[in-house]
Amino acid sequence: MSLKILSITLLLLFVCVCCHSSKGTRRRHPGRIPPCCPAVTKGNKRGDVVGETYREQAATPPCVKAIIFNTEYGPLCADPNAQWVKDLIASMTRV
Repeated sequence: MSLKILSITLLLLFVCVCCHSSKGTRRRHPGRIPPCCPAVTKGNKRGDVVGETYREQAATPPCVKAIIFNTEYGPLCADPNAQWVKDLIASMTRV
């Protein structure tokens, strides 16, 4: 009887672990996974960008295609087709 209870307990524990790991960890642990941009900013925000790094985000719903810059207040999601974004990237890549 105790072997049966142990087996059921282990099975339930396994199911709980699997369910927990398959949930949206993107929102739960933002420090571990880069933020997702659901939209891009309108207008030129070049003055808000700090540092000389950026990363590209592919369009995978709910995320949109974006260039992510760092600002004093957090990530800035910019339109990769905006001219100010292209100019800023070009100035960052010049050696």
